[in-house]
Amino acid sequence: MTLPLRDIKIADFSWVGAGPRATKDLADLGAEVIKIESRKRLDLGRMSPPFAGGKRDIDASAFFAITNTSKQSVAINLAEPAGVDLAKKLVARADVVVENFSAGFMERIGLSFEELKAIKPDIILISVSVAGRTGPLGKIRGYGNSAAALSGLASMSGWPDRDPHMPPFAYGDVVAPMFATVATLAALEHKRKTGRGQHIDISQVEPLIHTLADSFAAIQKGEPVKQANASSSALLQDVFACRGKDQYVAVTLSTQQQLLAAAGLLDIAQTKDVSPETVKDALSCYCQTADKHAVAKRLKQAGIAAEAVADGRDVYTDEALQHGHYRWITHSKLGLCDMPAPPLRFSVSSDCVTAPPCLGEHLQDVFVSMLGEDPAHISKLVDAGILA
Repeated sequence: MTLPLRDIKIADFSWVGAGPRATKDLADLGAEVIKIESRKRLDLGRMSPPFAGGKRDIDASAFFAITNTSKQSVAINLAEPAGVDLAKKLVARADVVVENFSAGFMERIGLSFEELKAIKPDIILISVSVAGRTGPLGKIRGYGNSAAALSGLASMSGWPDRDPHMPPFAYGDVVAPMFATVATLAALEHKRKTGRGQHIDISQVEPLIHTLADSFAAIQKGEPVKQANASSSALLQDVFACRGKDQYVAVTLSTQQQLLAAAGLLDIAQTKDVSPETVKDALSCYCQTADKHAVAKRLKQAGIAAEAVADGRDVYTDEALQHGHYRWITHSKLGLCDMPAPPLRFSVSSDCVTAPPCLGEHLQDVFVSMLGEDPAHISKLVDAGILA
């Protein structure tokens, strides 16, 4: 088995979620990803709970760990010219540079795309931001939830009689990196064919708009878009409480045939008016005393789309996910734990998920062993606070 991205080198200046999630995928598939961090301006991901051991520790954040597997870390003070010089040496050996700073930061430290090209003419620069680098919103600062507001996701989600609904996590920080990964691979292929690098500008707003295409189409047809658990394409769609605390089953009846099948199962087929409302009422009563898995099984046997709603514990212990979805790693602060692997199965190549780095863990490996810097010089830079 070979790692498909084994020869790709990435200088990763990104932080928090939108950039690191993309470079995690690339690193797990074999790319060499060197994460360039700062001890004075910590990656907010390192500050995000929960922490292993329960105490705040910049090397023990579960959020950071999950988002940064298989990478190396160096800590450079980019406010110092000597620090920027070292960063440029990492750029010089990289195929790709990734950043998601606020607009203008890379330019202020001397790492604009033009300056990167002067270092490495065929360099690929991936920039991820809330609303892109150009246009009237090109300079705004924000996070994934800002994108949820700007994209229409918040206004088109939730219950029709309630205020706009914000997603429980920064959805833009999850969707945009998928596009960033695709963009990186496309740019690498373009470079292979033409020898040319390029700058790719990826916003969080536009990928979210892609995911909302059906809702935008519904608006143009004058249909309601805030439908709670319902769907405009189904006669009946909802979740129903089952026996036990917080136990539910999700059910969708898309056709009249499925509606009548459900009515038959619920012994209301002879009712004068079989409608989505009467089936919903009968299904609600039936589910309250039944096991969610039994309900789902019975409905599916009748050709109805139904599934028991899994909570976090159910998902984590799901037998189907125990064969490759998680990989065990050993970490100095996290101990022995499992990390999510790429949700992909290759027939020939493979992936390799290794531990996320502690801050600056690979300083000697990168600057001395990899770049050939004088160990004494590196020690002086550490003493001067330029490296950490």
